[in-house]
Amino acid sequence: QVTLVESGGGLVQAGGSLRLSCAASGRTFSSYNLGWFRQAPGKERAFVAAISWSGGSTYYADSVKGRFTISRDNAKKTVSLQMNSLIPEDTAVYYCAVDAGSGYHYNDRRGYSYWGQGTQVTVSS
Repeated sequence: QVTLVESGGGLVQAGGSLRLSCAASGRTFSSYNLGWFRQAPGKERAFVAAISWSGGSTYYADSVKGRFTISRDNAKKTVSLQMNSLIPEDTAVYYCAVDAGSGYHYNDRRGYSYWGQGTQVTVSS
């Protein structure tokens, strides 16, 4: 069982930055691939970024590539999402999630078994 708690969301002007963090419980955190997804009003939950269990591989949606950076600290059981050059289209509830070895593609939300409660990010123009 894994429990995830996100933090760091808020209101920011376009061009600004935010750093989201996700703290996890569970003894096997370091064995899992991790992801960030987001859901805007009226839209489906969409892939943002993912990181492998070792941190050696990272993946991004095209819409955030070059602006967002995912990282993890297995000792602290945290995963972070640094978001720079934010635009209004980034406004959404952001969720961290754990893929406990599902075999799904990293950007497929069906592969993620555990989810946080989400944190709101609002980017004003």
